[in-house]
Amino acid sequence: MPLSLTAELYDAAPLDDFDLIGIGVHKTDGELAVVGDVASLGLVTTLDLDALERRGFDGALASSLVYEAAPGTPTILLIGLGDSDPVGTEPWRKVAATCVRATARGRALLVVPDDPASLEAALVGGLLASYRFAISAREPGEAASGFVVTGTDHGALERAQAIAHAVGFARDVINEPPSNLTPAILATRVAAELTDAPRVTVEVWDEDRLSSERLGALLKVASGSHEPPRLVRAVYEPVGEPTRHVLLVGKGITFDSGGLSLKTATGMTTMKTDMTGAAVVLSAMTALASLGVDAKVTALAPMTENMPGGAAMKPGDVLIPRSGPTIEVLNTDAEGRLILADALSLAIEEEPDLIVDVATLTGAAVVALGKGVGALLSNDDDAAQSFLDAGAASGEALWRLPLVDEYESHISSEIADIKNTGATGEAGTISAALFLQRYVDDKSWVHLDIAGPGRSDKDVGYLTKGGTAFSLRTILELLRP
Repeated sequence: MPLSLTAELYDAAPLDDFDLIGIGVHKTDGELAVVGDVASLGLVTTLDLDALERRGFDGALASSLVYEAAPGTPTILLIGLGDSDPVGTEPWRKVAATCVRATARGRALLVVPDDPASLEAALVGGLLASYRFAISAREPGEAASGFVVTGTDHGALERAQAIAHAVGFARDVINEPPSNLTPAILATRVAAELTDAPRVTVEVWDEDRLSSERLGALLKVASGSHEPPRLVRAVYEPVGEPTRHVLLVGKGITFDSGGLSLKTATGMTTMKTDMTGAAVVLSAMTALASLGVDAKVTALAPMTENMPGGAAMKPGDVLIPRSGPTIEVLNTDAEGRLILADALSLAIEEEPDLIVDVATLTGAAVVALGKGVGALLSNDDDAAQSFLDAGAASGEALWRLPLVDEYESHISSEIADIKNTGATGEAGTISAALFLQRYVDDKSWVHLDIAGPGRSDKDVGYLTKGGTAFSLRTILELLRP
């Protein structure tokens, strides 16, 4: 996993051991103040506000200013925490990312308040900022090689490492070139990773098992590709009696050409990331034991390519999924909801307390919310609010959209129970969620459409250009006790 640095807690090593020391600066009532126990380190404790203002530093979140720099001594970097009160955890992730990105292949020390939440956030932000994925002979970009934070909570360090590992592994498989990550390869790679995850068991269903399980929608989407489909099922059992059973479902289209409803050339360039949902739910399983999750968690990830081969499904076909409504296919590029229909049909048979599906599902979600916010739709107000709270705590922005009953007509079919497209140019994200809702019966269900924030177009903060694994940290936040 290409997280290019190690994280440690400060153990009173000489400050000269570091190339850069980051100090958070918070703005309160127009005044700037350093945050954390800088005095015990012999660092700057008071700031010349006029001098900082002349140099253009106002403490804005993730802004930075070199305060001291002399040959042979660590660079002192002031990093803005913004003016939110209380500071919260997301600013520490961004401050840590700024600290790591400002350190050129050396060791960075960040002064952090000695509380578990701030420590964990800073460690996660710093580790994720170091993520790199490249298949290139070029030298890697400059970044810190070691990241140290002040603090004493080793539990926070262990939790941060588990979260960063899960996100890093998910980003790895999301960013892998599509010919290197067919459904079979993805299933094998994930199964190998989960074999080492404590209290997790995993099984891979091949095309024969998929046929015997009557997963007709998944098999039909796969029919246009030479690559056989797969489904990965992973189960985490906690220590002791589970408090509840949460079932995660992730869309795993390892490459989406659009099928016979072919995408444009430009539209295909990022379609290796259309398996982000599968990467998120399966990678989350690697961190559950380290976070002390006391729920039983099951992950189901259907995997296939969507290609226009000679046996490909055609507009006008009617699919028969494992259970639930039959589906008229009017656009083969609306394939994600088809494979999720089969997976959700499996999910409800396990009688979970909560079903969560994650998918890069609709371009309409990007139109509605842009690339920084994920769409959330749910049939359960309490579950929806829990997710919104978890997203806020993890720094992953979610916005709830309504399940509008009147829009059910958008997916009505003349020859089948439902169709896989909604009304042209109207509420595409909502109609897709209404489609999925048909396969969850009355179970508590949350749907995350992460088509926008599932990929970043640039390196920013603790995100790196490419797959982000958006919603993984939110899911872990929701599951932890």
